[in-house]
Amino acid sequence: MTIQTTFIQQKTDKILRSPLFYVGDKYKLMPQLKKLFPKPIKTYIEPFMGGGSSFLNTQAQNYILNDIDSYIISLHEFLSSGAKNPFFLQQIFTLIESYHLSCSLKNIIPPKDLREAYKKTYFARFNKESYLRLRDEFNANKTDMLKLYILLIYGFNRMLRFNSKGDFNLPVGNVDFNRNVLKALNDYFYFIKDKNITFSNADYRDFLLSIPLKKGDFIYLDPPYLISGSEYNKLWNENLESCLYELLEKLDSKGIAWGLSNLLTHKGKTNMLLKDFTKKYLTYNIQSNYISFNDNSTKKDSVEVYVTNVKQTSTIQDSLF
Repeated sequence: MTIQTTFIQQKTDKILRSPLFYVGDKYKLMPQLKKLFPKPIKTYIEPFMGGGSSFLNTQAQNYILNDIDSYIISLHEFLSSGAKNPFFLQQIFTLIESYHLSCSLKNIIPPKDLREAYKKTYFARFNKESYLRLRDEFNANKTDMLKLYILLIYGFNRMLRFNSKGDFNLPVGNVDFNRNVLKALNDYFYFIKDKNITFSNADYRDFLLSIPLKKGDFIYLDPPYLISGSEYNKLWNENLESCLYELLEKLDSKGIAWGLSNLLTHKGKTNMLLKDFTKKYLTYNIQSNYISFNDNSTKKDSVEVYVTNVKQTSTIQDSLF
């Protein structure tokens, strides 16, 4: 049976999730954040795009989206191509079937005895051998984005992780291709199919300097968090944080609108650079209950904030920090 890509029209107030299920994306926070974004937006610009849940929930005339991770950009370009390919999903299912992976969407699940013996890990145990074979074949040349996407969908916590040799090394997860994955893909396809989107792979500073910014544009920034211990944030340091704030001040002086998400306090730590920066601009407390994969913290001492140079036309109660 041929399975074609389908588009389901979404309500304008519905929050869409990226089909990359990116760790640390802003999917759960978008109901709060999108109320603080300016309207209308001519060009929406995102220097740290990640999974893309932020742009998927923002209406603009144009989108310029960047990430320093080349695999993230390649995956977005690959998924974007699916919006124009009626047989995109069929290609995904063909690959899944060729590697004998489970697919709960199509009721291809581990046998009953395995499900009963390993109630919490039966998908991982069933898929492990096939997943490792797929991972080895992807690592042989690292160019097949279809294989990489399937590795993400079946991988532990659906993380994009490579070792020091440049090999994708995420272990198999207790997940597979289910209705949530299909919904996220169709939402993504429907959103981008008629959008003017440009993807970029560069350092955020080079990226922003390369764009002819104009009034009416809006830059949303979700950089690595200085005081978090997740893998992605280990690439960040105080110098980069300071450079970012200096750049935002220059943009503000030119009348360019921007908004910044960041973590002010976490596990007893305070980002003092951010604390000083918030004194200069409007700052909103975002209810996030932040927990990263490596921190694995259940403490509710984290304070995530949204800092912006955009004045709101109406008061948002209980949000000002």
